[in-house]
Amino acid sequence: MSKKPAHDKAKAKGKAEPATRTIALNKRARHEYNLGERYEAGLALQGWEVKAIRAGRANIGEAYALVRNGEIHLFGAQITPLIQASTHVLADDRRTRKLLLHRHEIDKLVGKIERDGYTLVPTAMYWRGNKVKLELALAKGKKEHDKRDAARERDWQREKQRVMRRHNRDA
Repeated sequence: MSKKPAHDKAKAKGKAEPATRTIALNKRARHEYNLGERYEAGLALQGWEVKAIRAGRANIGEAYALVRNGEIHLFGAQITPLIQASTHVLADDRRTRKLLLHRHEIDKLVGKIERDGYTLVPTAMYWRGNKVKLELALAKGKKEHDKRDAARERDWQREKQRVMRRHNRDA
């Protein structure tokens, strides 16, 4: 008799897997960088931070990740504390948070950052089950002319859609 994993039992009973829910997005990252490989990292958080994230008080718009002492840390992410949740703790909304990755992933990222000149940019923060996850992307900075080309291409695609809708409506 073979045992089925727990997640297979949940599917057999008709229960759906928990959906991932977005907490915060870094929309500026797509404009400023050419995004490459993406990684999912856990975050080492304190209790008041989890409560604040559940209340929707997280912002990763100015966040970035750096390697320090062989570990990867998140800098500049803002989690504004709730007044009622953190009465006994001195809360720092922009503290450095450790990112949780496997050792082989950290080694691979360190190699790409140091040798190839990539940057680690957080692109999204979301719930996976009851855990907070952060999507990191290996990125290279765009030059000013690349940004203009991307904007021009986006405008052209929008105009093309407009013309096609008008043409289909008239036909």
